[in-house]
Amino acid sequence: MAVIPEKRWIFAPDPDSTTVASIRQALNISPLLARLLAQRGIETPAAAREFFEPALTNLHSPWLMCDMDLAVDRLIRALQTNEKVLVLGDYDVDGITSVALVVSYLRPLGDAPDTPEEQSRFQPYIPDRHREGYGISMQAVDFAKNSGFGLVISLDCGIKAGEQVAYANSLGVDFIISDHHLPGEELPPALAVLNPKRLDCSYPYPDLSGCGVGFKLLQGLTEKLNLPLEPLYAQLDLVTVSIAADVVPVTGENRVLAAYGLRRFNTTQAAAHSAISQPAAHAAADTLDGPGPLTHQAAATDYPTDGLRPGLAALHELAAPRQGPLNLSSIVFGFAPRINAAGRMGDAHRAVNMLLADNQQEARYTAEVVDHMNQERRLSDARTTQEALALIAEDPAGATAPATVLYQAHWPQGVLGIVASRCLDQYYRPTVILTERDGLATGSARSVSGFDVHEVLEACAPLLRQFGGHRAAAGLALPIENVPAFREQFMREVAARLPVGQLPVRPVDIDGWLDFTQLTEEFLTQLSRLEPYGPGNPAPVFASAGVRASPGSVRPVGVAGHLKMRLTQPGQSPGVALEAIGFGLGHYLPRLLEAPDALLNVCYSLEMNEFRGQRSLQLRLLDVRWE
Repeated sequence: MAVIPEKRWIFAPDPDSTTVASIRQALNISPLLARLLAQRGIETPAAAREFFEPALTNLHSPWLMCDMDLAVDRLIRALQTNEKVLVLGDYDVDGITSVALVVSYLRPLGDAPDTPEEQSRFQPYIPDRHREGYGISMQAVDFAKNSGFGLVISLDCGIKAGEQVAYANSLGVDFIISDHHLPGEELPPALAVLNPKRLDCSYPYPDLSGCGVGFKLLQGLTEKLNLPLEPLYAQLDLVTVSIAADVVPVTGENRVLAAYGLRRFNTTQAAAHSAISQPAAHAAADTLDGPGPLTHQAAATDYPTDGLRPGLAALHELAAPRQGPLNLSSIVFGFAPRINAAGRMGDAHRAVNMLLADNQQEARYTAEVVDHMNQERRLSDARTTQEALALIAEDPAGATAPATVLYQAHWPQGVLGIVASRCLDQYYRPTVILTERDGLATGSARSVSGFDVHEVLEACAPLLRQFGGHRAAAGLALPIENVPAFREQFMREVAARLPVGQLPVRPVDIDGWLDFTQLTEEFLTQLSRLEPYGPGNPAPVFASAGVRASPGSVRPVGVAGHLKMRLTQPGQSPGVALEAIGFGLGHYLPRLLEAPDALLNVCYSLEMNEFRGQRSLQLRLLDVRWE
C-alpha cells in the first residue's frame, strides 16, 4: 500500500520591522538576510555579528558545569600518579568520537614519547552491542578492575547506570560520568557526573553532544593545567562529526564548535593558523608541578591547525561525498553511517582505531574495513526495512494507526534505529522497532517533530525492563511476553497526546515567498553566512507560486522514488528556468506527467549543484502543490 505523506506548510511570522532595519543598517546586509536573522531570534546587531562570526573565545567556561572541578581534579590525580584510565563510550558515532577525542588528547599528555598504543595508560573501551548492550555493563566494570584501571571515564552514556557505578565503587574503581542524555530521578553515585541536563546544573547551554561534554572536560583540564589550546582545538573535527551525527541543535556553543570543526574539514594545509583565537593566559606554560612529572609531549606546533586527522581523511576519500565544501549534511550522509556501521555490524573498536590512527597507511586500512562493514549494514538495513514496511502494509490498521510498534525476533539489532527512521519517513508517526536478544525484546524508538517519545516510554515504564534517550530517539528493552501489552499502551499513550482523531502531519517550515528572479548565485552567497545549518538553524526554505514544469523535463531519478524537472515562473519571472530535484517526491510523478501545463506552488531550499566542473543553481524541492 503506497502512502503519500501529507505535509503542512508553516510560514514564519513577519519579524519586527524595526529590528530588521536595525540589523540591516548596522551590518550593511540585504533586507532579506536581515529578515532571516530576525526570524531566527537574532534581535540586535551585536547578536547578529556574533552569529556571523562564531569565535572560540565565546565558549562558555567549563567551570559552570556541575562537578567539573571534581572531575578535573580526579583526572589530574590520575595523570600525576601514572594511573591507568579506561575511556568508555557508547557504540554509536557520538560515543565513538567521544572516546577517540579523550584518548587522543590524553595520550600525548600522560604517556612517555613513542609509547606503543597497547601500552598506553589510556585505553578505549566500547561495549559489545550484542553481549553487553547499551552503556556501562557489569562486564565493563569487571574488565576495569581486573585490568588494573583505577579510573573510568564514561562518555555519551552512564547517566542511568546507578547499579553499575555502585558496583564499581565497591571494587575501588572510580567513575567520571560524562553524558548528555536525560537523567533519571537519581544520579549514579559516581565521583563526578558531568551532564548539562542535570536539574541542579547551571551550565548555560544544555544541548551539547556527548562528545561536546567530553570536550568541556578536556577544556577544564587544559585551563587548570594552563596548557596551550591548539592541541584541544585540534580535536574539533571529532566534535563536529558528533554534532552532525547526533542531530543536536546547531545553535549557541554547538554552532561555534561546528563552525571551527568544519573549517578543519575544508581548509588546506596553508590555512591560516590565526583563525583560532588563543587567550594569552593559556599560551605559555605546559608543565605541572606535582608528585609526578607531567608535560605535554607534543608541542602545539606538532598538531595540525587545519585539515583532518588521518582516519577522517581516509574515510573522506572512501565516502566521496558531494563536490564542493563539506557541510554538516555531508558528514551526516558520508561519514556518520560508516562510523556507525562498526558498532552495528561488529566491533566498534575498529572505528575508534581508525580515528586514533596516526599515519595514513594504518588509517587507510581501518577505513576500508569500516567502509566494508557499512556496505554490509546497508544490505541488512534494506532487507529489514522492506520486511518492516510490508508488515505495516499488511496490517488493516497500519496506515491509520497513531504509532508503529513492530517486533520480529530475527531482525538484526544493529539496524533497528535506521529501520525505525525509514518507517517514520514513510508513515510519519512515532515508531518502535524491536528484536529479540538474550530473552528480551530490545530495540529503538524514533519520533516525529515536536513529539516526546521519551515521555511516552516513561508512561509505559511498568512494562519495560529499561529505557533511555531523548525526545526524538530512545532505546528500550522489555520482556518478550510484554510486547503485545506494550504495543497497545504505546498506541494509547501516543493517541492521547495527539489532537482527537488526527495523525501527525509532517511540517515544512517556510521562511517566505520569493520570485525566481530573486534566486541568484549572489543571493546564495549571502545565505551561506547563515551556515552551518542543522537543527535549530535550518537551511532557509522558500516558496514560489505559479511555476510550471518545462515540457519534457519531468523525469524519475534513481530507483528510490526521486524526481527531477526544470521549472519556470511564467507570470513573474518568465526568462528564468531552474533545475529542481525532489528526493522522496517520486509519488508526484504521475500527476505531473498527466497535467504537464499545470501551475504549481513549490517550496524548496536553494543550493549550488556542482557536476563535472559546472556550477548551477538548483532547487531542492521539499513539497509540491497544485494551484
